[in-house]
Amino acid sequence: MPTDVNQRASRIRLLLMDVDGVLTDGRLYNVPGPEGQMFETKGFDSQDGIALHWLSWKGIKTGLISGRVSPATVERAKQTKITYVYQGHTEKIPIFEEILRDAQLDPAQVAYVGDDLTDAIVMRRVGLPVATANAREEVKRHACYVTSASGGQGAVREVIELILKAQGLWEDVLKKYEITA
Repeated sequence: MPTDVNQRASRIRLLLMDVDGVLTDGRLYNVPGPEGQMFETKGFDSQDGIALHWLSWKGIKTGLISGRVSPATVERAKQTKITYVYQGHTEKIPIFEEILRDAQLDPAQVAYVGDDLTDAIVMRRVGLPVATANAREEVKRHACYVTSASGGQGAVREVIELILKAQGLWEDVLKKYEITA
């Protein structure tokens, strides 16, 4: 891991993410409801989920800024104790600035994980900009770290482990599960 990435990760107090293509593989599933109407759902990675809990345990906040509105996202945010949940926002800068004010953080203390063009603008403003392996090439150019995993397949877990290791907190997580390094 480059020293610069570790230094940036060591300062992170908030992890913000896009949803589709980051917490999911980007696929949207329309399934029929009991009355015959269609509902949108999506699949989330269970290893990303447990890792989001670890950040919560360590006092690092999390948040979502998504262009799509989905009840599945709201439910996943509840399950994983995500602090900030904003949906229906393709213009992400006003939301980013609102979250910064509420969290009382400097942009250097924020990591953002994105995969598409609407994410690049936020990535240019944070301390740790991250692109998923499946991100658009234009977005990867704005990242200081590109995950080896794709969105919905452990990319968020990879970023969380990076942050926890850079902050010397990974050993605590391993000890909780009685695992020695």
